[in-house]
Amino acid sequence: MGTRVAISAAAIVAVALMVAACSMSQYSEPRASWRAAAEEQCLASGLVKSSPYVQATEDPPGKGSCGMSRPIKVSAFHDGAVAVAPPATINCPMTAALDRWMGGPVQQAGRRYFGQPVVGIKQIASYGCRGRNGSHFGPLSEHAFGNALDIAAFRLADGREITVLQGWWRGTPQEKAFLREAFISACAEFYTVLGPGSDRYHSNHFHVDLLLTNAKGSRHYCRPLPSRNPEDTPTAFLSDAEPSRPRPKPLAFTGDLY
Repeated sequence: MGTRVAISAAAIVAVALMVAACSMSQYSEPRASWRAAAEEQCLASGLVKSSPYVQATEDPPGKGSCGMSRPIKVSAFHDGAVAVAPPATINCPMTAALDRWMGGPVQQAGRRYFGQPVVGIKQIASYGCRGRNGSHFGPLSEHAFGNALDIAAFRLADGREITVLQGWWRGTPQEKAFLREAFISACAEFYTVLGPGSDRYHSNHFHVDLLLTNAKGSRHYCRPLPSRNPEDTPTAFLSDAEPSRPRPKPLAFTGDLY
């Protein structure tokens, strides 16, 4: 009888904890104050200006703390020279950072390895009100604040498309070198950068975001660990926390779950 009562009490406690967890939704936590401050500082700097390719838009649908103060719809970077397909809904700091990256290091890499500029990117996730890894618990994704972008491919002036899924592991030497140089330069510009080899969710794209807590001086969270050598063994591109993890098989995920 005593055992039966103990089990019943444990079950009641478990149910109570589940109910409490459900009531404390990840969307109910107030949006961190640094997010609005970063947007206002960016807008005041004049780094992002309205143009046919960069337009203020309405706050996208979401719930709780999702969204941003000044959402922007971007159809091209670098004064229209780098098209974004489909257009991305992101915040001002991401717009400025992506514009610098696209107009500088990405163009330099395109000319270095292909003798031509990059004229477009394929993005597979910009704003989206959701948790990391699609979870209903834990932190919201940076996508939930328009503070992230997933890039699956780069298009060259001659129409060639360099995809992360095929190019990172199986591309030509030039494609591998281009993608690694783009990745390394992204690690300097953005606070979080994830790509093939970081985990199973990023085999087909680069995830870049500006999560402030991942910025520690000039050191940002970048996985896999950067290397310029396209012929390095797979373990050279894995997290230092997982040195023996085998090379992942390419998986056709539709978008980043971080």
